[in-house]
Amino acid sequence: MLSLPWLPTPAVESGPGCEVLQDGLLQEPIAAVTSLAFVVAAVVVLLLERGTGNRAGPSRRGSRGSLLIYVALVAGVGIGSLIQHGPDPVWSDPAHDVPLLATVAFVGADAAAALTGRRRAWWWWALPTVALMPLVVALPRPGDVAQVAVAVVAVVLTLARAWTFPAVRRRIGWAVALLAAGGVLGALSRADGPLCDPTSLWQGHAVWHILAAVALVVLAPVVTRR
Repeated sequence: MLSLPWLPTPAVESGPGCEVLQDGLLQEPIAAVTSLAFVVAAVVVLLLERGTGNRAGPSRRGSRGSLLIYVALVAGVGIGSLIQHGPDPVWSDPAHDVPLLATVAFVGADAAAALTGRRRAWWWWALPTVALMPLVVALPRPGDVAQVAVAVVAVVLTLARAWTFPAVRRRIGWAVALLAAGGVLGALSRADGPLCDPTSLWQGHAVWHILAAVALVVLAPVVTRR
């Protein structure tokens, strides 16, 4: 926008993630584009896992089902995030939050199954997701708190899984480290945060998208192979 030197420069309107809000289909272009990292991650997981641990074995059907569910959930996170950071319709919050909630619940349920020595049932992760959907849709703030609670439980269970089973310890460690680094950068880069620069191409929330997507790829063999 061209501004005259003797007139005040209009304030830059930024979203909660710090990025300048734009007119058009992509309101937060950088965050919207990097949301596709989750879709790319889902494709990578599908290609890698189909060629390795999910090809054969006594639990082939269960492994294939876990793989397809995980891939769908990870891709759903990216699509929901693209909707929220792109056109941002009135239903963008549930479109963004529900796939993310389901993915976190899936990871937590898989860790619980491993720790108890039982086969993970679909309702272990689907039931909490469905139960919290009305809260996410009707009351976004309490819904966010509920999602954080589910995420904390999932992380605790996953770390307990790493402690109990040394074979997956390194992979879980890397995944958690990537998520932690992305979460810290994202938090520090939010609007009014110390790293927030609305006009910069460097956006902490976009970095969070990329690091979280990589973490889900790293974690994939742990939660999809039976």
